[in-house]
Amino acid sequence: MQARDLEVADRQVLAVSERIIMLMRFEPFRELDRMAEEMLSERRVRQIPVDAYRRGNEFKAHLDLPGVDPRFIELTVEKDLLTVKATRAWVRAEGDQVQIAERAQGEFSRQLFLGEGLDRDHITAGFENGVLTLTIPVAEEAKPRKVEITHAGGVVEAVTAPSVDV
Repeated sequence: MQARDLEVADRQVLAVSERIIMLMRFEPFRELDRMAEEMLSERRVRQIPVDAYRRGNEFKAHLDLPGVDPRFIELTVEKDLLTVKATRAWVRAEGDQVQIAERAQGEFSRQLFLGEGLDRDHITAGFENGVLTLTIPVAEEAKPRKVEITHAGGVVEAVTAPSVDV
């Protein structure tokens, strides 16, 4: 796959610092180039719709892949880049006379950039009813923790770090 095929006009960056941040970048000229290339190309890669949110100490992402056989879904993580690729094809029988063909066929993909505060080594994925659900745990070092403060009088007090709600 070519490098420009891997670029996505609206990228999502998933990062954990003080809180989980999802940043969507829209580049109008790149988007116009992509749309023009898609219209002129027979082989188009469509973007997979996604919903993402934090629930407790996990980050969840739901990707819509209706009609895709789970055997044709590929999930890879390379450094901070998570890539989902899928293929959906309609196999027509000999003699079929297609009247309407509106459902998108072919390759689909989506890339998510993972922040340092997410645990890339323990990502899990499940597929049910045409929805791929990714669960990405927040890394231990990114979770709020208690810090002990030594008082001048020798008394130790525990202070709870503020929790971050997204």
